[in-house]
Amino acid sequence: MRVFIIFCAAFLFTATVAAQSIVKWHTIEEAFEMVNKEPRKIMIDVYTDWCSWCKVMDNQTFSHPVIADYINANFYAVKFNAEQKTDVVLNGQTYKYVNNGTRGYNQLAASLLNGQLGYPSVVFLDEKTNMIYPLQGFVKAQPFDQILKFIGGDAYKTTKWEDFTASYVSPVL
Repeated sequence: MRVFIIFCAAFLFTATVAAQSIVKWHTIEEAFEMVNKEPRKIMIDVYTDWCSWCKVMDNQTFSHPVIADYINANFYAVKFNAEQKTDVVLNGQTYKYVNNGTRGYNQLAASLLNGQLGYPSVVFLDEKTNMIYPLQGFVKAQPFDQILKFIGGDAYKTTKWEDFTASYVSPVL
């Protein structure tokens, strides 16, 4: 009985910690609506269903409690499937699906990634939805934490990346 109680307590603690450390994902349309009501930067995870590194980034980077908590507190997080076939309407512009052989892409993905369709990619927009930086490729939790703090804390406006990383110590191991 004692082992069962300890197991249950450990399970509840783990479930509580995990529940507190999940990125709250939004659609791009929701994020654009929210930023008009309460300005905040937007972080867009541009992915595809077939991208194995996208799944690794979900499992290793976005699921890290420090990363998830910081994203939730400082960004509107968006998951955007680059191959989404439904139209996206933002600021009066319609982005459509473009059939491109066996795999197509949504024009919004091409726009966000400056025509460089590589996955995973994370795009950062400021509080007025202007591009800050598109980041391509898988990034582990610790360097991603540095990027989040650099952009989320506005250091990118006044500090060189090299200077920031030389002085910032990430809590992510």
